[in-house]
Amino acid sequence: MMKLIDVQHPWFRPLWRRVFVAGVTLGWAVLEFAMGGPFWGMLFGSLGVYLLHQFFIAFDPREDAEK
Repeated sequence: MMKLIDVQHPWFRPLWRRVFVAGVTLGWAVLEFAMGGPFWGMLFGSLGVYLLHQFFIAFDPREDAEK
């Protein structure tokens, strides 16, 4: 089954890319809330929190090198 977002992909190995993607997602959520779009704010905020967890708590950059 194909994942919507493969957070373990080697492209996300550099720290700056993970910080950038999570930051843009959370920043977009703040923008949506500020502009009066609570649905989109919740959607992007939830995605941002998920990415923070996956990129900085559950991420293992060495996992792909072992395969």
